[in-house]
Amino acid sequence: MHQATTTTGGHFLSTKNRLGRRLIQLYIGLALYGASSALLVQAGLGLEPWNVLHQGLAELTGLTIGVVSIFVGAAVLLLWIPLRQRPGLGTVSNVFVVGIAMDGTLAALPEAHTLAVQIPLLVAGIVLNGVATGLYIAARFGPGPRDGLMTGLHQRTGRSIRLMRTAVEVAVVATGFVLGGTIGIGTVLYAVSIGPLAQLFLRVFAVPSASDGSTVVAKGQPQRAILRP
Repeated sequence: MHQATTTTGGHFLSTKNRLGRRLIQLYIGLALYGASSALLVQAGLGLEPWNVLHQGLAELTGLTIGVVSIFVGAAVLLLWIPLRQRPGLGTVSNVFVVGIAMDGTLAALPEAHTLAVQIPLLVAGIVLNGVATGLYIAARFGPGPRDGLMTGLHQRTGRSIRLMRTAVEVAVVATGFVLGGTIGIGTVLYAVSIGPLAQLFLRVFAVPSASDGSTVVAKGQPQRAILRP
């Protein structure tokens, strides 16, 4: 009886510790995601697809790119309703934390006017984005709003996630570019790098499952990792 109680107590503490780790991992990942996006903005050599749109809308409205990111994330989340997607804690947190972290980091960064500064900022932003993606997705609190939009479209239309992602992001980039968003070598480098980086860091930050203590990692191409949160 004493042994059973001890085992139950140990399991409870293990579960509680695991939940605590996941929460910390989620919010660190989201904050770093916002910071990595700010590095790409400051580098000025090209942004990831959704931030091309955010930057274009920021130019149009006079709002900061982080605030625009929050508004766009909230609007995209509303599209989950007809798609019958269910948000998680990570989904809702994503809307606010990424935008706030992006604006905060941009306020702290110095101007970058030369390639000697811009290139390191670009590389650091892409690598940090991969780290952040691995952190928040491995925490398993739900996909980001934009990620869920694409998986929802996949479920409703029967088209592949890759096709839905490509169609949505081409439209997003084109719209953002017309509005004044930045497209460049950074956009291309990000596109070819984020999948492998996300896969790597998903494995690094995988949280042990509650059932057997094994780690949960993405198999093959990290579909959700290469989508924007």
